[in-house]
Amino acid sequence: MNQLIFTTNNQHKVDEIKSIIGDTFNILSLKEAKIDIDIPEPYDTLQENASEKSKVIHQLTQQNCFSEDTGLEVEALNGEPGVKSARYAGEEKNFQANINKLLNNLKNIQNRNAQFRTVVSLIYNQKEYLFEDICKGKIISEQRGNSGFGYDPIFIPEGSNKTFAEMTMEEKNLFSHRKKAIQQLINFLSKIGKLKS
Repeated sequence: MNQLIFTTNNQHKVDEIKSIIGDTFNILSLKEAKIDIDIPEPYDTLQENASEKSKVIHQLTQQNCFSEDTGLEVEALNGEPGVKSARYAGEEKNFQANINKLLNNLKNIQNRNAQFRTVVSLIYNQKEYLFEDICKGKIISEQRGNSGFGYDPIFIPEGSNKTFAEMTMEEKNLFSHRKKAIQQLINFLSKIGKLKS
């Protein structure tokens, strides 16, 4: 089976990606690949951060790998928190503090339109390929649901009345920005003949 290192220490993301890819590839998290590193995300764009993560791990391992960076972009806040989504309330990456700050910043604002955007950087056979997709939706004023992670309890995707945190993984994958971007990656690998159709 083809193997890909997924350059993350976030087990929630690992579980989500594995549910999307299934047994097509053997996906290894950094921990499973025995790589103990926390890669900085110093750039101002999702693409630059995704590229940095995949390039660092490829240089370390010389293996095929991919990374992703995802941001929540809120229309009324000029695209915030965007690239700083995980660190919106501080460097400790506290999900609840991030949600609290976002809801506070949206207090008394009628426009709740938002979108999640994911950029995937794949390094395969020494070359980098980029994939991107979005999921449009809205921010609600109170948290709902116990599944998922990050901003999932306050985001309802277009076409649903549930937050991501109220959905099963299968339901979330029907809408997910990450699912759509990873599907592009799978389609690309299929197209170049590395996967059986």
